[in-house]
Amino acid sequence: MNVTISPGPVSGTCQAIPSKSAAHRLLICAAQARTPTTVVCSGTSQDITATLRCLTGLGAEISGQEEGYLVHPIPRPLGEKPCLLPCGESGSTLRFLLPVAGALGASAVFPMEGRLGQRPMGPLEEALTQGGCTIKRTAGGKQLAIQGQLRPGDYTLPGDVSSQFISGLLFALPLLPGESRLHVQGPLESAGYIDLTLDALKTFGVRPVPTQDGWIIAPGGYTSPGTVTVEGDWSNAAPWLCMGALGGSGVTVTGVEKASLQGDRGIAQVLARMGAQVDWKEKAIRTAPGTGQPTEIDARDIPDLVPVLAAAAAGLPGVTRITGAARLRLKESDRLETTARTLNALGGQVEQREDGLVITGGHSLTGGTVDAAGDHRIVMAAAVASVLCQGQVTVTGAQAVDKSYPAFWDHLEAMGKTVTRQP
Repeated sequence: MNVTISPGPVSGTCQAIPSKSAAHRLLICAAQARTPTTVVCSGTSQDITATLRCLTGLGAEISGQEEGYLVHPIPRPLGEKPCLLPCGESGSTLRFLLPVAGALGASAVFPMEGRLGQRPMGPLEEALTQGGCTIKRTAGGKQLAIQGQLRPGDYTLPGDVSSQFISGLLFALPLLPGESRLHVQGPLESAGYIDLTLDALKTFGVRPVPTQDGWIIAPGGYTSPGTVTVEGDWSNAAPWLCMGALGGSGVTVTGVEKASLQGDRGIAQVLARMGAQVDWKEKAIRTAPGTGQPTEIDARDIPDLVPVLAAAAAGLPGVTRITGAARLRLKESDRLETTARTLNALGGQVEQREDGLVITGGHSLTGGTVDAAGDHRIVMAAAVASVLCQGQVTVTGAQAVDKSYPAFWDHLEAMGKTVTRQP
């Protein structure tokens, strides 16, 4: 699908969609609990659907309700029947549920789509293999198969490759019959996502004990609290807040928590450093244009925000530098390359560095046509950039946004943009 967006600013109010990061975690915990759980989640996405599909493949019974899902847990023991767990392009689904499948002793196959099969998995596969599982790549590398029973014991993972590896083991190890220890080597990046995992575990009665380099995880399993609610998504609130900071009378996003454990709540601090007006209300945040000034952005804990922040920086006078973002080269696209290409195609001045971007801003963009490169974050970056453009912005492959935000175009229209969709 191709989408053409009118130029110029937006304004208005948008309700935050449910956080897919929180939804993944709460749904996985609910599927391990001893009794059913109602998960209140007022929206979905391709990634959330992938987790639901895989949990169902493991044997959970999940029924849709008006405001979310009723999750009946995975029965145990699983039996010997192979499980097909199509995880689509969702890295979270794969990295969280591969260890869980090992802990359950499942014989499972994960078909992978897009660039997912190329994204780093080695440290997690090695840890699971040492723990008693057998992992193989099949179908030309497009499927990942796991067999065997994960054992209690000591596990070690690097902290600077993917926090999702660590979360996956934190979900899996409480299911084992004995105590385990999880060690993290080196600096821990995206620590906010680990905090989000620990909070979900706590909600379901699982409390890993922190140590100097990780956690001790006792056996005992999960206990359902009955009902849990998925909070608003800071990652997908970020495009609106960036747009509000660039022009018009401002944008308000409701349904977000100031005290959220989501790392991407850091968008508020970064935009404030960029000179935007940032005002908090109860479960709402508003941004509006301010002084506008370049800044230095360390993206190690907010990697998903880089494309939209780069688009916002294109509207600031001077040079903005983004560092600590090398991992973005292994996302749905090489996000450093595709972000730079997108903004340059629209008239911006963006240079790539090994681990980041240098954006020279301060002038309006021209508009033009850009390729989403199969990446939802690039679609959103193009939409943010349209606020600065003199002409229309056409995004080819715009359906990529459905991965995390299927209602994105409807919400953009509600903010005052004219959006033309072409199949």
